[in-house]
Amino acid sequence: MTEKVNISGIDIYLTNPVEIDMKWVGDENIINQLKAAWLVIEEGDIPLTPRILGKPGIGKTTLAYATGKKLKQEVYIFQCTMDTRPEDLLISPVIASDKTIKYMGSSLVSAMVKGGICLLDEGNRMSEKSWASLAPLMDKRRYIESIITGVRIFAHPDFRLCITMNSDSSTYEVPEYILSRMIKIQLDFPSKPDEFKILKYNIPFSSEEILTYCVEFLQNAHIHEEPYVIRDGIKILRLYLKTRELQGKDKNELNKEEFKEIIKNIYHKNAVKYCPDEYNNFLEEEKDNFDET
Repeated sequence: MTEKVNISGIDIYLTNPVEIDMKWVGDENIINQLKAAWLVIEEGDIPLTPRILGKPGIGKTTLAYATGKKLKQEVYIFQCTMDTRPEDLLISPVIASDKTIKYMGSSLVSAMVKGGICLLDEGNRMSEKSWASLAPLMDKRRYIESIITGVRIFAHPDFRLCITMNSDSSTYEVPEYILSRMIKIQLDFPSKPDEFKILKYNIPFSSEEILTYCVEFLQNAHIHEEPYVIRDGIKILRLYLKTRELQGKDKNELNKEEFKEIIKNIYHKNAVKYCPDEYNNFLEEEKDNFDET
């Protein structure tokens, strides 16, 4: 049921927190970086606002959500886009069934009121106008002002904010005065053991032979800075296993040629050069080409 709060004489309907099965598997040090940013150590201290940077699909949202749940706080997620307006971020008016206007608090405002954690996903998709509405929230003032309602809302002491940003070309450049209010947490490609554990967690019904082959493919691609991430590995594995099941074949058996066909379908034919049984040939060709030049 939607909760309603009254702030400065205005009824605001809150959004419910997100409850999903999402667990962080991998380097615990990165979780500790996030915990440290959110920690308040003395009276008068304020939590920092981390921005998690990394390639799309590398696990930024999972990291923020899982850390929030480890801290036993409710987590709210807001998906940012190039069309996100300040009122979308804060409070939006809607016409109710009885023809009256109701004010709906966003995930951000709901987290502020309830003392939860808000994750602004893909924040670098937003325009400066939207970022400007968050500036007071990200410093010692810790409040937002809704032009729609004329209400100023102060954040609960337990409220924490986190922004994820993809390290690819985004629609808008984040203003410098906003960047200066955040700290950077860089999320890089996982190590080989961590990548195996992540795939095993997400696809527990796959054989270790298939998982290992997929991990080695991804690790080889990482060396060459290809944009193939853990999300892609999960897609490849799922499609391979589903295809084998549909064909009535043993899904736990690794057929390298069929696996490569899945990779070609998801990426392109050149991607198979990172498969473990193709990789040495690729390196030899690269070496020969280099020697010729």
